[in-house]
Amino acid sequence: MPRLPEGVIEGTDGVRRCWWGAEPPIYQQYHDHEWGMPVTDDFRLFEKICLEGFQSGLSWLTILKKRDRFREVFRGFDFNQVALFGEPELNILLGDAGIIRHRGKIQSTINNARRAIELVGEFRSLATYFQQWRPPASQRPRKCTKAALMTMSKTPTSTALSKDLRKRGWTYVGPTTCYAFMQATGLVNDHLVGCPARARIEQARKAGW
Repeated sequence: MPRLPEGVIEGTDGVRRCWWGAEPPIYQQYHDHEWGMPVTDDFRLFEKICLEGFQSGLSWLTILKKRDRFREVFRGFDFNQVALFGEPELNILLGDAGIIRHRGKIQSTINNARRAIELVGEFRSLATYFQQWRPPASQRPRKCTKAALMTMSKTPTSTALSKDLRKRGWTYVGPTTCYAFMQATGLVNDHLVGCPARARIEQARKAGW
């Protein structure tokens, strides 16, 4: 039997995946159908960057398990609605055990909703703004390895994106959070070499933009 590429695991279902997506099933689903897939819907982009902020200091598994409730209480991450949240909504959210009850992160989501509206006013959509941070089409995708993913938590591009967002008043958008957001939304393709999802994602990225 040929040896699998470094970091690629074959699950009991016979599907090869990046090592981090091997289990549990909620990770398998996220790895196979979502992580790295191009996102162009503004509300989904806002959701992604907010949840990456909530994930700071926690495991992504915790966020995935609570994501449905996050979507409920933050009105589907419609930033036009979240921007109207005030002290009453904040207090309700702080008492909701179905989400991460972190005052700073909840306040950040409300603040960032207001900043998102400003970005849409300037760029017409969040998608247009974030697509500026994709590598140019002429740049070949880097060959991603487990060693690279394990050691790289940010890039010059994610650092620049973080700096620009912070200048615009966004919070909880450090370089590491921005890089995780770029990976999750297809701005970069960090599925490992040898993972079947890598080719699917690359095709989706070419067709999606």
